[in-house]
Amino acid sequence: MAATTGIPTAPPASASGVTAEQSRVIWLLLTAAFVAILNETTMNVAIPFLIRDLGITAVAAQWLTTAFMLTMAVVIPITGFLLQRFTTRQVFIAAMSLFSAGTLVAFVAPGFEVLVAARVIQASGTAIMMPLLMTTIMTIVPPQQRGRMMGRVSIVMALAPAIGPTMSGLVLQSLGWHWIFGIVLPIALVALFVGARWIHNLGETRRAPIDILSVILSAFGFGGLVFGLSQIGGGGHGAGADAAAAQSASTATLVISLVIGAVGLSLFVLRQLRLQKGGVALLDLRVFRSRNFTLSVAQLGVMSLAFFGAITLLPLYLQNVLGKSPLETGLAVLPGSLAMGLAGPVIGRLYDRFGTQVLLVPGAVITSAMLWFYSTVGTDTSFVLLIVAQTVLSIGLALSFTPLFTASLGSVAPQFYSYGSAVVGTVQQVAGAAGIALLVTVMSAVSASNGGGLEADAAGTRTAFLIAAIVSLPLIVGAFVIRKPADQIEGAAPMAH
Repeated sequence: MAATTGIPTAPPASASGVTAEQSRVIWLLLTAAFVAILNETTMNVAIPFLIRDLGITAVAAQWLTTAFMLTMAVVIPITGFLLQRFTTRQVFIAAMSLFSAGTLVAFVAPGFEVLVAARVIQASGTAIMMPLLMTTIMTIVPPQQRGRMMGRVSIVMALAPAIGPTMSGLVLQSLGWHWIFGIVLPIALVALFVGARWIHNLGETRRAPIDILSVILSAFGFGGLVFGLSQIGGGGHGAGADAAAAQSASTATLVISLVIGAVGLSLFVLRQLRLQKGGVALLDLRVFRSRNFTLSVAQLGVMSLAFFGAITLLPLYLQNVLGKSPLETGLAVLPGSLAMGLAGPVIGRLYDRFGTQVLLVPGAVITSAMLWFYSTVGTDTSFVLLIVAQTVLSIGLALSFTPLFTASLGSVAPQFYSYGSAVVGTVQQVAGAAGIALLVTVMSAVSASNGGGLEADAAGTRTAFLIAAIVSLPLIVGAFVIRKPADQIEGAAPMAH
């Protein structure tokens, strides 16, 4: 299936690096990724504020994040088609136009419903941008330098988590939540106009078909699973017949949603297996023939489920239990984000030289240990101790994400890079959305069952973090079995796929 795509198709000119034009494309894509991540990290801190300002529940508010991630999970599989059918410039303009439009709608949103719709529009653009970035890097960066490039990428991508929460805290306390999007909007528009002017049509395209039934099946599959998870712990928490009826209805919704999701996902997979024989699959699943790719993606999925759920719980805990302001909440995650960015180049060089295990094993242990620590928090846990724990957790994640991204995509043949990027992005977003839905609903249910209040909220937080900690344990096992692809070792022969 040797298809030409809208991304650069020529091999890297030399082992010394990429051309000036290729470098410019990468930095423009990184800028767009920075804007998208900045937007996402500002929302985490804003959710407790939005719960109070809009008069909504924590379970409803988490859909501001879950709807974003779920939309990405539905759209990302389509990017394999988009990257073959359209040029880099066309895909970039479409992605940034959608993101900018969603940001504008969020800026003027009068209430919760419109804000959720705006998040969906934003996610549609972000979903296209991230696979485009990863596929472009894998195509034009020499194999033996991909770790270093991913390390440099992590510097830029860590700046957004460092700036986002703190900026969100300042804006929430002084201007109101609308201006979170008002500040992001001009940055997005500048990236859009500069990219439209500078990015040229690199490579060729082919008339790759899009299978509408596959799109529908993926939406039902991923949507059903995540919506079902969001119903865990739902229903009435009061007393009497009304509460019992509400609980029964919630349980029925949970079961029906999960069944629809499982059936939809199964039919989606079967259809892709059939279509890929003719080279027309929406998401070519032959990438899973690589054992290392499959293991890396599974590891990334487990880590995303635990991480995204936990990173959503922390601001809720800091503000609702410890009584911290949005600004203080943002400052709490600042050291960790900065440490993550500063560690990026070192981690990239270590990956290029030593491979995966020297990074993944300590990364998995650190990540799991910090989640277990969070399962012990209470109403009097030291704020300084929490900042230290979050910083250590960020370092553990940095040790894990760079080698996982690089090893997974490096394990597939070049003609499958776009599909590999789509699979990685889909798994990450679905697992993250599931983690957020599961942990937030568990936290809310435990808090409600204990009568509410600070102690009840702390108990709910501990239970949710306990689930994340248990889920993280397989990461330690997986860290020992994932390998660096042979073609990423300087002088080695390419892997047979």
